[in-house]
Amino acid sequence: MNLRAIGCNVASAAVELRERLAFNPDKTQKALTELNARFTAEAVILDTCNRVEIYVSRQDTVAPLHIPLMAEFLAEVHGVPAAEIVPHLYEHADAGAAKHLFRVASGLDSVVVGEGQIAGQVKDAYEAALKTTATGPLLNTLFPAAIRVSKRVRSETGIALGHVSVPSAAVDFVRQVFDTFADKTVLVIGAGEMGRLTLKHLAELEPAAILVTNRSPENAANVAQECGGQVIPWQQLDDALVRADIVLSTTGAPEPIVTRRRFDEKVRRRRAGRTLVIFDIAVPRDFDPAIHDGEVSVFNVDDLAREADRCLGERKRHLPAAEAIVEAEVTKFVGDWNTRANGPVIGQLLSEADKLRESLLVPLLAQMNGKLTDKEKADIEKAFRLFQGRLLHGPIAALNEASRDGHGGLREALRKLFGLKG
Repeated sequence: MNLRAIGCNVASAAVELRERLAFNPDKTQKALTELNARFTAEAVILDTCNRVEIYVSRQDTVAPLHIPLMAEFLAEVHGVPAAEIVPHLYEHADAGAAKHLFRVASGLDSVVVGEGQIAGQVKDAYEAALKTTATGPLLNTLFPAAIRVSKRVRSETGIALGHVSVPSAAVDFVRQVFDTFADKTVLVIGAGEMGRLTLKHLAELEPAAILVTNRSPENAANVAQECGGQVIPWQQLDDALVRADIVLSTTGAPEPIVTRRRFDEKVRRRRAGRTLVIFDIAVPRDFDPAIHDGEVSVFNVDDLAREADRCLGERKRHLPAAEAIVEAEVTKFVGDWNTRANGPVIGQLLSEADKLRESLLVPLLAQMNGKLTDKEKADIEKAFRLFQGRLLHGPIAALNEASRDGHGGLREALRKLFGLKG
């Protein structure tokens, strides 16, 4: 198959190195063109925040590409010494490379198990290579197969169920409370980094309004600009709490900014029983947990972390089923590809055998011209064909059987044994 996947990821290389090896669209196009021209290889470059991988395939008769050569190539592209790159690269070959790609696309080789964004990134990487005409027969079969496998894994297992981060767990909670968000108001209190990430997820629900308040008007304005929100003066916090349906609080204050007494006296009565969800992800907490009752739900950062852990644990429970799908798909892909690749070899073997048979049979029949009846000539020709067929049946059957088992080495052995051209 002569397929290699060579690269580094978050497990093998620190972010400082991955940043230096990152590809932008221009670098990707130039690198793909160079891989085609210099190595006569079809190629796809997969570049994400967690990995940089190059998938290359060459003709079976050409020497495969290995880590040292690809490290030199990466060094040339990025200006990073090869000696700094080599220790952090891994290499997967042939069926192992196909399996690696299938696992990556399915979210089984991700920092977060079942992460769904990677499937789209694999598709984008393939389409970029296709647009650059950098792909060929093998990668044009492999990458669509990987995308199909990822869809099968996600649809047939629970590997992608639930959210597994604090920000996305907040979305899970709020979706359990509200059926629609088109008429809902989100109030953001503070401007911490975790709050910004959580707000990004909540904003994707497209609420009717986002209100932002902060002791620092400048910080409030910055957050509001990021999310298209409206700044509310800090002195109007109680009024904003009355308007809100969802609250996200992350101030970093040393003590609660909203006590039970303040909420009951200045907010609760004015809300007239409307449901309120409060995500208090500040440490120390911004809201008195005693505010939580049937109408108001208060979730702290530990609540969200437990939900994320629960979802991750649930996903991991589906890992064996997902891995089984990948194994089956790899076996099928490799077997189908090897069987498909056998066609030219078998055709050439039969053609060469036909030429050899004719080179022996024609002079023989010419030498015996006039001594044989037409039936006898036909019997001799039949005997030659039968001998040829029986002689080649064993090698061809063995080749097809080995291909179904995922082994392509016998194809090269037959080429050498019978003197076939690559």
